[in-house]
Amino acid sequence: MDNYTEYTIKNGLSRRGFLSSSILASCAAMVGLNGCKPNPPAQEVFDKNVTYGYSSDKAAQLSFLAKPEEIKDLDITRTETFDVVVVGSGASGVPAALSAFENRASVVVLQKENIAISQGNSGAGIDLPNSDKAGVEALVDRLMRDNAHRSNPKLLREWAYNSGEAVTWVIDRAIKAGAKVINQGNLQQVNILEMNGYKLSYHTAYFGPKPFNNGDGMQALAKYAEKAGVKFYYSTPAVQLVQAVSGEVTGVIGKSEEGNYIRFLARKGVILATGDYQNDKAMCDYFIPDAKYYGRKQSNKTGDGFKMGYWAGCVIEPIGHTKMIHDMDGGPVTMCDMPFLAVDSKGKRFVNENVEMSVLNNYLRQPEKAGQYSQIFDSNYMTQAAKWPGVLVSPEGLKNYMPDEQEPHDHVSTPFINTHKADTLEELAVKIEVDPVTFVATVKRYNELAALGKDIDFGKPAHQLFPIDKPPYYGIHRTLRLSAVCSGLLVDENHQCLDADGKPIKGLYAVGNLGGGFYGGVDYPLVVYGLSLGRCYTFGYLVGRHVAKLGSQI
Repeated sequence: MDNYTEYTIKNGLSRRGFLSSSILASCAAMVGLNGCKPNPPAQEVFDKNVTYGYSSDKAAQLSFLAKPEEIKDLDITRTETFDVVVVGSGASGVPAALSAFENRASVVVLQKENIAISQGNSGAGIDLPNSDKAGVEALVDRLMRDNAHRSNPKLLREWAYNSGEAVTWVIDRAIKAGAKVINQGNLQQVNILEMNGYKLSYHTAYFGPKPFNNGDGMQALAKYAEKAGVKFYYSTPAVQLVQAVSGEVTGVIGKSEEGNYIRFLARKGVILATGDYQNDKAMCDYFIPDAKYYGRKQSNKTGDGFKMGYWAGCVIEPIGHTKMIHDMDGGPVTMCDMPFLAVDSKGKRFVNENVEMSVLNNYLRQPEKAGQYSQIFDSNYMTQAAKWPGVLVSPEGLKNYMPDEQEPHDHVSTPFINTHKADTLEELAVKIEVDPVTFVATVKRYNELAALGKDIDFGKPAHQLFPIDKPPYYGIHRTLRLSAVCSGLLVDENHQCLDADGKPIKGLYAVGNLGGGFYGGVDYPLVVYGLSLGRCYTFGYLVGRHVAKLGSQI
């Protein structure tokens, strides 16, 4: 067992680890259990009516792991058998199913919703033939650092050396499916075409333009897979894994829209691709309490795969889960990390503006108007910010993000655009919904610092200090929301789930946001645009192929 696996297994959340810990003993005492036994605690430990949040009662915090009532054979209405059973029809599940099918496996997909579900627009991979190997390793090192050195480097390298193949495969199949997709190559990756002096090149699948997105792309790809021969059961959530006495996972029980239980047996393996838990309040309160007040971009993501995996013996990644919180819609995404004056929901400056949007959520966690801030600049911005990282959008182009403009808003998510222009600071304050008096005072103070040539308030470099004094004035009002939680079940390089001894659980795999070990920092790193979907495509593609080539286990 390598150092990464040993540490994460020891510190992750497993059924055996929790039940055998001293924590359980103290919890048991609080609820009146008579001592600790090697067997699981009485169900009432988890059933007590407890509040979510920051309770010191670990049983209360872990109430989301209450063991469900076991489904008996008598409850099963029918059984179907396939080579591969995929649970979840999203950015990992659909590629996994199609990849397994193309490798001559019979495949069924269980999907909780009535359609394939995904979000985002871009999925990135490395164009290996046009990249230096030293550059690939430099990017892996950068991702390790941006993930607080908590990633499994084997998984990062697996993405790095296989993502180009997987992304171009997804693009090819999506085009055949009739989806709106192109290979943008290096267009979004202009800041990372060189790493430590070494050349890098990319393949970037772009499903768009907005409002078309990856969800539409995966729906098209799912229909393509279904037409080819993959069987889909929509509105059929998986509710329980089928497990032999040995611990081997041999299938899944799904619940149909009519309430009937169907057993799906897998000759070769079960691939869990159910997504994250952002809509399960108890799980969020335990694993990502600092996202408590942030809005959610998705719905019905209740950690189903986490819970099924846990009761099958899997280990949930150690606490401190990686969250993805951003706003790509309020204004141009290419300007989101430019160090313009930033003010919070009260109109006050709150940060050195060189802090990237991907981590700004840590400054804006207040209960009211969590995640709301505005980038402020004047009509000189095209000249003043010309050398800043990112890509500037002209005043004419900014109109596309302004709800006050009557002209058609092309290639944007219209309900979320929130960029404004005004002739006075007071008028702009009203449009970005901050107190005008506070806002004007903030701008006045900022202009004083620009004149001084020193940011004695937050330490921003002097060459980025420009007065905001030439109308019209602009404000990009952004509202950060939780897009995804990127930590999951611990897996090996084949994405096979690991038990509390660090050993693979036969027959069970996890990919997408349910698969752990790829990230590790507090926040999702926005180094490679499209890394999240690129990882999903890559690992779905690889695990589908891997499981399809295994021998039968039943």
